[in-house]
Amino acid sequence: MAVVGVLIGLAVLGAVVGFHRYAWCRLVRDTTAGPGPARRAGTVVFVAGPLLMCAALVSGRAGAPFPLQRVLAWPGYLWLALSLYLLLALLAAELPRPLARRWAERPRPEGVRDLGEEDVRGPVGGADGPDLAERDVPGRSEQVASRRLFVSRVVGGAVAAAAVGTVGHGMYGVLRGPGVKRVTVPLAKLPRAAHGFRIAVVSDIHLGPILGRDFTRRVVDTVNATQPDLIAVVGDLVDGSVEDLGPAAAPLAGLRARHGTYFVTGNHEYFSGADQWVDHVRELGLRPLRNARTELPWFDLAGVDDVAGESEGEGPDFARALGDRDRARASVLLAHQPVVIHDAVEYGVDLQLSGHTHGGQLWPGNHVADLANPTLAGLERYGDTQLYVSRGAGAWGPPVRVGAPSDITVVELASRHA
Repeated sequence: MAVVGVLIGLAVLGAVVGFHRYAWCRLVRDTTAGPGPARRAGTVVFVAGPLLMCAALVSGRAGAPFPLQRVLAWPGYLWLALSLYLLLALLAAELPRPLARRWAERPRPEGVRDLGEEDVRGPVGGADGPDLAERDVPGRSEQVASRRLFVSRVVGGAVAAAAVGTVGHGMYGVLRGPGVKRVTVPLAKLPRAAHGFRIAVVSDIHLGPILGRDFTRRVVDTVNATQPDLIAVVGDLVDGSVEDLGPAAAPLAGLRARHGTYFVTGNHEYFSGADQWVDHVRELGLRPLRNARTELPWFDLAGVDDVAGESEGEGPDFARALGDRDRARASVLLAHQPVVIHDAVEYGVDLQLSGHTHGGQLWPGNHVADLANPTLAGLERYGDTQLYVSRGAGAWGPPVRVGAPSDITVVELASRHA
């Protein structure tokens, strides 16, 4: 098993190095006429970027001092997102490259100068050098080299602008805070008196080296503005210890709902000290549901620990949370990961509220997340059980979302007897 892990690690490292070499060739070497300040600066960027990215990824797991994690997180994680969209844009730019090459090599009337043409002498940094036929014509090599340099700069500039613009827009979407999404869910067993009962679903805030106290305050203000009857925090609240992130989580004490705020663990709590966080959120006024159930006047509300807890002898225990309940009553289950939906169906749950997927967070990651989860985002039915999956309020790693906007969902329960 250890050998397999090493081989996978080497494969990932090779892919990272290969991509950055490719990107450097297209965006630095091919857009500069030779060694000089511009090429040196570009080389520094393509060496420092992946190093910072790796340092940011490793520092949290390695238990580095939190101030150091914060210093590394911003440039490292942003480079992770930027490198993804640089790769996608560069691959897309390969499609018209043969046409651009043909344009660069076409003859032109003598004395006519192309737009952007420079007086390029000698070999150019591009990967494609002049062929033998070009060298046989006086001045032909310099003309082709000048055109190729011009095309490389135009394409490289477009690629960089597309990647930076995408990441910038996605970062703004995260940092401004989640929007509010409203969903009506009819429950056959819900009594008429509970018609219109509102549950604010908050998942995947991911407080850490980047998202801190100010972000928590925005989330709390947004939730309270919906005036919910109940608040459900369904896991992945933090990426770090209580010692480091306690101040960032403090505004959660300001959550207000008529029937209280409930919390279940996510997989990232188990990376961060789940027991300590459960105790801490209880001090902040949240009520943890650890494989437990509370009977509200109109329906049962249950919660299970995340499946990541199985490695620590914990994890979801449906029999404990739901085994002895009256199935004639409506039931709502809080469970971080959608994958436990089949257990929820078996125990007769009417509605499961989950998060975890982030809706993919960074397109085209949604296609991968969709394969790993029964529902990527939104409301779906599994037999007599409905599953609602929130895209989450924050972001893991890069504070960037593309194609998967963050949300706080207000689920309004509807009685069929109303």
